[in-house]
Amino acid sequence: MILPFLGEMAALGTSVCWSFTSTFFTLAGRRIGSVAVNRIRLLLAVIFLTLAHALLRLPLPLAAGAERWLWLGLSGLIGLVIGDALLFQAFLWIGPRLTMLLMSLTPVISALLAWFLLDERLTRQQLLGISVTVAGVAWVVLDRSSHRGGAGGNRNYLWGILFGLGAAAGQAVGLITAKKGLAGDFSPLTGTLMRMLVAAGVMWGMALLAGQAQSTLRRVAEQPRAMLYTLGGAFFGPFLGVTLSLTAVQATAVGVASTLMALPPIFLLPISRVFFGETIGARAILGAGIAMAGVALLAL
Repeated sequence: MILPFLGEMAALGTSVCWSFTSTFFTLAGRRIGSVAVNRIRLLLAVIFLTLAHALLRLPLPLAAGAERWLWLGLSGLIGLVIGDALLFQAFLWIGPRLTMLLMSLTPVISALLAWFLLDERLTRQQLLGISVTVAGVAWVVLDRSSHRGGAGGNRNYLWGILFGLGAAAGQAVGLITAKKGLAGDFSPLTGTLMRMLVAAGVMWGMALLAGQAQSTLRRVAEQPRAMLYTLGGAFFGPFLGVTLSLTAVQATAVGVASTLMALPPIFLLPISRVFFGETIGARAILGAGIAMAGVALLAL
């Protein structure tokens, strides 16, 4: 028996998972650096996803075609290596709340790229949604009085905003390339594993070439709490969060799922207050609400 509102509950669970993921990775990054967190996170994600395939009795992507590996590998390189490198550094500079608010621009950038690259037409409602989302994000970003979530204060604020925007763009391009790789009803969970494998291979290959692999492992061993935070972030993000998001898309309308999965900036308001001592003003709350309304217009 399928539970009523299973898709909606799964989508809300996805937002909660991604809110905790950004918090865990921020706390870990402050101890061992964003690059080390990204490397360890990808390794843990591959382990979790491989175990999930074994539990669900899904075949590993050994026989996936070269073209599928090309597109999903490119998606992993752009979205998980470049995009997430910018994302994790933005976490450190401006905090998870503001970074995830900037990440709410991902569907906006995706829609615009699809418009230009894939000739997907935008309706008036979608254009209105884009405008409302950008306005809500801009309103919060331009108010720096309550910003205390990042490390380095105002000095790194602008760089943090730019890195957050770059992360949103990387996520958007990664989604578009992943869409081509998942053509033909290919398993999204297996596609996620392929993306993670390529990203982990690139990140650790670069670390080996730079002679940093051993120092990364040593840094993590010296900071067991950072390892616990990274483990929690990897579990709630690439593993549980992705699984819930796939359940949501399968069990309810994509527009409804996309809107409910875009709520981390709302959930992060109390989390940022508790964990990072941010002063959450009315402008931050209202701006996040406006941005989420824009995402809803765009998705629905």
